Amino acid sequence: MTFGFAPSPAEPMSSSAGLTAASANPLTRMLEPAEWAAAGIPLLRNPREVVSGLHSRHRPRPATAIVAVLDPEERLLASASFIRRQAPADGWMFRNSLLSQLRRVIPHDLRRRTPVRTAVLLYCREGDARWTEEDGAWMWGLRDACTLHGLRCGAYITLTRDGWQVLGEGRGGRRPNVNSSPEPFATSEAPPPLPRTGGAASEVLRRAAAR
Repeated sequence: MTFGFAPSPAEPMSSSAGLTAASANPLTRMLEPAEWAAAGIPLLRNPREVVSGLHSRHRPRPATAIVAVLDPEERLLASASFIRRQAPADGWMFRNSLLSQLRRVIPHDLRRRTPVRTAVLLYCREGDARWTEEDGAWMWGLRDACTLHGLRCGAYITLTRDGWQVLGEGRGGRRPNVNSSPEPFATSEAPPPLPRTGGAASEVLRRAAAR
């Protein structure tokens, strides 16, 4: 199953009246599942590894959003988590929150002709895995924040009591979930292996360290 984008709300609207109407109506700042269709959202090669890594790093509870930036090899470059404020779901507010976190943890890529880094969003919430209007507002916010920060818009993932699910891809799993314990960091986030020991070079390094 695939999903795609509606025309970007970030693009100029045809009239100031239309802009005013959109600004006054939070329902225009969310994406239906059908609107997420065929948007060219890059598929995660190993979504469970990404989800497990973010879950272990941030240990989210319900109402926690985690925005993460991945390099072209799907390695985690930066991530930030924050608690969603108790207010009606509004894509514009979510966009501002995500953009604020992105600006805090990683420089923008607006000078690039084509984005090379991808932002993904993991949202931990109550309820089951079915799409909600709140999910639609997060989708709108993620897409707009990526445009304004020069990133590719990546996957939107929910974490509930049922497990995790990449909305629009039909991929998911039972663990991690809202109640599960954190697992060890994923391989893509593991530190690089130590250099091999032995030989003259190793002896030089050993002596230098001993000084």
